[in-house]
Amino acid sequence: MTDYRTPAAKVRGLGASGHGTAHFIAQRVTSIALFFLVPVFVWMLATSGAPDPAATRAFLASPMGAIVTLLTLTAGFHHMRSGLQVVIEDYVHKAGTKAFLLLGNTFLTLGLWLVTVFALVKLAL
Repeated sequence: MTDYRTPAAKVRGLGASGHGTAHFIAQRVTSIALFFLVPVFVWMLATSGAPDPAATRAFLASPMGAIVTLLTLTAGFHHMRSGLQVVIEDYVHKAGTKAFLLLGNTFLTLGLWLVTVFALVKLAL
């Protein structure tokens, strides 16, 4: 069967694997989010009396503290997962190993995120 499309038409809108642009944009969006969230989180935590465990608990239990913490950690874990996924896809060449590492990457970041959400909910309630 003959395909009459030009080489450019065949790949237009697709990255190397057909979804590279989405990963690229997601990493940039999480980078920008972290650029603003991390200083706000650090400043809020530092001004809350953070070395004192009771003050830290109170900060994380407050609505604003919990929201900023959750947003920062969510953006951080998503950014970490995206970045490591790109590294695995680029440098691991065996299909089985690649699939195992990609699943492990997803489950690890999801597990870490769930632990942080559980901890924040437990502190808030």
